[in-house]
Amino acid sequence: TQVVITVGRGVHGFTLDREIGNFVLTHPDIRVPEEGSEYLINASNRRFWEPPIVRYVDECKAGQEGPRGKDFNTRWVASMVADVHRILLRGGIYMYPRDQKEANREGRLRLLYEANPMAMIIEQAGGAASTGRGRILEVTPERLHQRVPVILGSREEVARVDRYHAEYDRGEDKPYSSPLFGERSLFTNA
Repeated sequence: TQVVITVGRGVHGFTLDREIGNFVLTHPDIRVPEEGSEYLINASNRRFWEPPIVRYVDECKAGQEGPRGKDFNTRWVASMVADVHRILLRGGIYMYPRDQKEANREGRLRLLYEANPMAMIIEQAGGAASTGRGRILEVTPERLHQRVPVILGSREEVARVDRYHAEYDRGEDKPYSSPLFGERSLFTNA
């Protein structure tokens, strides 16, 4: 049994020592690695994801032969606490993104009592926590059970997903394609 806490000055893990019946500091000053090679997401919802999430996961799945040039592992325990604990210790990214399964929902996880506590822990450990379009801890609550997308983990991985959302929102993420010319245009022979 482990308790991971922050009081706004780093993150520390305490493990229950059953012999003495007390929690002992076993993981002082936990730091999320800047990069990671694991992504945690519920892949069964892929058909409902926004294009930036599909792009990120497809790049990870492509491994060494893909644009990232390295192999990734995927995991999904389906328990946010267990999945985020893994990210805290090993790095990588945890995603419960906005999807179109229920189009009127902004996300699946509750801002006040699911997203914010985990975002606080991850950020205090040197990671990042985002909705894909902004920092989770900067979302102003409007309702008690308000839901938000959650993307958190290694700073570099979260920044990449944020960048993909920004490119998608600006319409910059799609390569030029023409049904008549394919990748070429009328004016180039490339």
